[in-house]
Amino acid sequence: MKLYSISLNNLRRRKAKLAFMIIGLVIAISTVVTLLTVSRVMNKDIANKLDEFGANILIVPKSDDISLSYGGIPVSGLSNDVRNLKKEDIEAIRTIKNKENISIVAPKLIHAATIFEKNVLVIGTDFSQELRQKKWWTITGKRPEGDNEALIGMDVTNMLHLDVNKSFEINGHSFTVTGVLGSTGSQDDGIIYISLNQAQKLFGEPGNLSLIEVSALCYDCPIDEIVRQISGKLPGAKVTAIKQVIESKMEAMHRFEHFSLGVSEIIVFVGMLIVFTNMTASVNDRRREIGVFRAIGFRQTHIMKIILTEALLTSSVAGIFGYFIGYGASRLVLPFITMNEQTVLPLYGDLLGFAILLAVVIGVVAGIYPAFKASRLDPSVALKAL
Repeated sequence: MKLYSISLNNLRRRKAKLAFMIIGLVIAISTVVTLLTVSRVMNKDIANKLDEFGANILIVPKSDDISLSYGGIPVSGLSNDVRNLKKEDIEAIRTIKNKENISIVAPKLIHAATIFEKNVLVIGTDFSQELRQKKWWTITGKRPEGDNEALIGMDVTNMLHLDVNKSFEINGHSFTVTGVLGSTGSQDDGIIYISLNQAQKLFGEPGNLSLIEVSALCYDCPIDEIVRQISGKLPGAKVTAIKQVIESKMEAMHRFEHFSLGVSEIIVFVGMLIVFTNMTASVNDRRREIGVFRAIGFRQTHIMKIILTEALLTSSVAGIFGYFIGYGASRLVLPFITMNEQTVLPLYGDLLGFAILLAVVIGVVAGIYPAFKASRLDPSVALKAL
């Protein structure tokens, strides 16, 4: 009779203890799978939501001649001795190795203009990207759609006495205010936003850009690596990561991750105790059986293989069941945690492999001492009970 057949027969004969050990392992593995799955989905969800609220990479031309600022950050672009950023640079950014991490690319052309004898900062932008990047903006009216429409900040409204549907001119070109930006408490309140194409025409800078704001998803890629890749594509630009924004995002994401890992370690330890206790009791109950095996010529390694094979088979089954139960539990709890009924939970193949591997490791490690103990039984002592 082969060794694995002895293991299978023993598991069939001890169904109650087998069920107890499997249930204990399934609970441990399913809990770990649930925590890791929820942590993974939550981290991506948090990363996506945080990256929607502002840029974390700023790209400006390299220059010593700095005369403008935007959001408290110096912006060059008025000097003739540097290479200006171009619209083509936007496409170059989206060709980096980690292009899947690039969420939003918002180009801007910044110029000063005189309107109603007042000096105002005018920004030409791609509204589709700008409004995606600044979800906190509230607009009275509607977003600009055409080249002759503008979005103005609250301070501009008060200073120039402009409002929705009123008109003004920049360099002889008429614009209609379609929306007024609600007060943000930032430099945005004093800015007039128009379309990027129209700004380039008005200020005689076709294809030029003053800066590019990038929102990069930094969940699974170091932001410094993305900065390095963009710098390689744009050698004439200064690419800067806004560290405080990134650090706050990553800290928020990693806290739940650390919590999940801590709980998982406790659960794994409890699972090992369950397997260890069960297998030790099984060895004690099978002293006569093991004594017979030793008496008829089974070696110590044979006894260990029988015990460890039982642990391997049991833990493998527990790992498979634990994964699918954990996946089901994740589907139930995620909508409550994310507060989004539409949250998509993919079937992670790597977690299935991890669950089986973890269960096997728990079973085998916890079974080593009972197997060693069984192999060391003295046949004469074990057979006295016969």
